[in-house]
Amino acid sequence: MSRPNAQSMKPATAAKKLDVYLPATPEEFQANPITRDELAALAADPPQWLADLRKLGPHPKNLVAAKLGVSIAGLGRGGVEKAMTTEQIDALLQEMPAWLVAERESYQEVLAEQRRLKDARKS
Repeated sequence: MSRPNAQSMKPATAAKKLDVYLPATPEEFQANPITRDELAALAADPPQWLADLRKLGPHPKNLVAAKLGVSIAGLGRGGVEKAMTTEQIDALLQEMPAWLVAERESYQEVLAEQRRLKDARKS
């Protein structure tokens, strides 16, 4: 097996940089190291599979959390264990279960405290 050169990255790293869920990417993407040039080309001119993944999902947890307005830990407390599609996220936002309301409020409090501390350090 040939060793990837220093200018290439594992598919998991490339997927993270592209903000996509690795298991949902094509086999070819998952099986081969990605060079920095290939990553830049994918980001600059996304193929259809990448555009569809970004639009429809499934999305990785960090994006699910951001779209729901909660922390990644909050997802876990809410029982969200897997990647979610845009449709599932929208349905959850429409339903607005009690755990999601509580986690959103808690997350906003954390963000407000972080802003307060940052402002206090500036003074």
